[in-house]
Amino acid sequence: MDNTPSRVLPAVREIIAEVRKAVIGKDDVILKAMLAMIAGGHILLEDMPGVGKTTLAVAFSRAMSLECRRMQFTADVMPSDVTGFTALDRKDGNFEFHEGAAFCNLFLADEINRTSSRTQSALLEAMEENSVTVDGVTHKLPSPYIVIATQNPVGSAGTQLLPESQLDRFMVRLSIGYPDPASEALILKSKKSTSAADQIRPVINAEQLEGIRKMTADIYTDDRVYRYIADIAAATRNSPEIAVGISPRGAVALSAMSKATAVLKGRDYVIPDDVDYVLMPTAAHRIIPVSQSRSREEAEAVLKNAVSSVKPPRI
Repeated sequence: MDNTPSRVLPAVREIIAEVRKAVIGKDDVILKAMLAMIAGGHILLEDMPGVGKTTLAVAFSRAMSLECRRMQFTADVMPSDVTGFTALDRKDGNFEFHEGAAFCNLFLADEINRTSSRTQSALLEAMEENSVTVDGVTHKLPSPYIVIATQNPVGSAGTQLLPESQLDRFMVRLSIGYPDPASEALILKSKKSTSAADQIRPVINAEQLEGIRKMTADIYTDDRVYRYIADIAAATRNSPEIAVGISPRGAVALSAMSKATAVLKGRDYVIPDDVDYVLMPTAAHRIIPVSQSRSREEAEAVLKNAVSSVKPPRI
């Protein structure tokens, strides 16, 4: 594959079209999840059960020929279940490493906020370094490596909050939400003996996704756009409504998502509109309002107020 935006764009659109076969009426969520994947990030899906979070993850894995593993996070899941463990081989007397569920291209961590903080933190190194360390030995994870974690809304029975350090490692937080009546009717009509995900054909493979990611990282960004992103981050840190603003990691994520948006629009350069388009899903989960509310709606409202005075550059 010739890795330029004009060559890559048809393949990316085909992936989106394939995922739409399984996830009906949620084009904006599919699009932003695709952006996060080609930007090299991880995705947090926050929603009530049964709206299609798992289906979305499986659909993307099949459209991109990625090895996918799913783990249901419950209170009794141990960190070693995620990362792996070493055990004594009785035959030769040596310790042997056994891979955990995280060893795949796309790891679906289902209901991650239902497990213990210790198990949640087992994913920190995996998400940041694409590796896990067990008994002092570091093991590389497959590449590309994507975590799609789902969580039920704060306050649901049996849940506990993700720490800020882990939230900051998700490039975007998305919400699928309930379908509108017309889309729900199509979902009901499409439910046959075979799963909708089974109809999805592979468009690219893992190696080609790596190539798209490298091309995306090299998309040209004018210094004035970089300054625009920095000014947005500074506005959140100085806002009287926000106790904790966007971290430098968050600013890097906003830049990466903006480059991915440019690719999806067939451009080899970023404009301020690209930054604005991905601001909410990329930044809202990284701030803590003064009220200490974990509501997604409130976080987005105070973020909007904080950046309202930041003027985009004219390019």
